[in-house]
Amino acid sequence: MSGFARRWGDGPREVLALHCSLAHSGAWEGVVRALGPGLRVTAPDILGHGRAPDIDPGRDLHDQCYEAVLPHLPEGRFDAVGHSFGATLALRLAEEMPERVRSLTLIEPVLFAAAQGSGVYRPYRALISRYERLLADGDRKAAAQEFLRLWGADGGLDDMPEAQQRYMIDRIHFIKASDDALFHDSAGLVPRLGQVRAPTLLVQGGDCLPVTAAIIDRMEREIADTTRISVPGAGHMVPITHPVPVAGAIADLFARSG
Repeated sequence: MSGFARRWGDGPREVLALHCSLAHSGAWEGVVRALGPGLRVTAPDILGHGRAPDIDPGRDLHDQCYEAVLPHLPEGRFDAVGHSFGATLALRLAEEMPERVRSLTLIEPVLFAAAQGSGVYRPYRALISRYERLLADGDRKAAAQEFLRLWGADGGLDDMPEAQQRYMIDRIHFIKASDDALFHDSAGLVPRLGQVRAPTLLVQGGDCLPVTAAIIDRMEREIADTTRISVPGAGHMVPITHPVPVAGAIADLFARSG
């Protein structure tokens, strides 16, 4: 089963958009509206999110999420846009099918393995350990609060409507399940960064965590054709909180990538 996908527009240019962990495909609404006409955007729910089936704990997480995205790929060439965990899936598409991916947009990518060797990797592992302890103790709400304190928008879990809180608490195990993919690079993405041929946009929030900046530093060094922007006043949830500048940068990338 490959699950559900939202679609916007009927333009000639095909775009695939992959959301972050604990969200769903509707998270792209603001960016899509700001991009305007001329596009056909497909945004699948990643496994374990929205209307997609749950993850299989017995399988590599990145493999199964990637495989579930494949049935939603547009025909022919397309632009791949990803946020956070979704950015790691978009990167994998660009590495594994370079002839299909016209351009690549990576928004706050969380491929932590790319930051290994930097001065911020170990401090981040220590920072996230409180979330991991809370989850191991079975306190899912406190684990979600701690995780969103680091990675969510202002206000965190407590400022969200009750239904949205429950949605995130119910899926908080996905974060720990992604460790092999993000910290240990189970898909082998980091060694293949230099193989990305698509023009690539790297987006970070101006208030991003240091580990995110280190990841993007590595990608900027090793991917041949990159443009990097920082959105002032934004954090990790920049495509949701600041869709207009993100869409403007994506539109510029589309204009120069044919």
